[in-house]
Amino acid sequence: MPYRRIRGTTPYIEAAARRLRVNLTPAEAKLWEALRGKKLDGFKFRCQHPVEQFILDFYCPSCKLVVEIDGEIHRDRQEYDQARTEKLEILGYRVIRFSNDEVMNHLDDVLERIRAELKRP
Repeated sequence: MPYRRIRGTTPYIEAAARRLRVNLTPAEAKLWEALRGKKLDGFKFRCQHPVEQFILDFYCPSCKLVVEIDGEIHRDRQEYDQARTEKLEILGYRVIRFSNDEVMNHLDDVLERIRAELKRP
C-alpha cells in the first residue's frame, strides 16, 4: 500500500499538482491572478490543490470551497465530474463550477458568484 499523506494524497498526485501549477490553462491563469494573494476579499486560495485522488483547480481552506474551471474536455465527462463533486461533498467540500468561457469573458460575474459562496455559512 502506498504511503498516504495529509488529505489522503499520494506522492504521484502531489507531483501532478505541482506540474499543473506551472502549466495553467489561460482561464485558470486569469482566475488565479484574481484570487491569489488574498485579492478576493482577503480570502486565501490555493491553486491545483491535491485532495485524495483529485486535484482541485482552486481551493479556499477557510470555507472548504472548491472552484473548478471546466474546459472543452468536460463536455464528455459530465458523469465523472458529477461523481467527483459528490465525493468531494461527502468529504465536506462545497464545489462550484465555471466554464472557460465564463472566466475569460465574464470574470466579474464569476468573482461575484465566488464571493456569494464565500459568504454562505
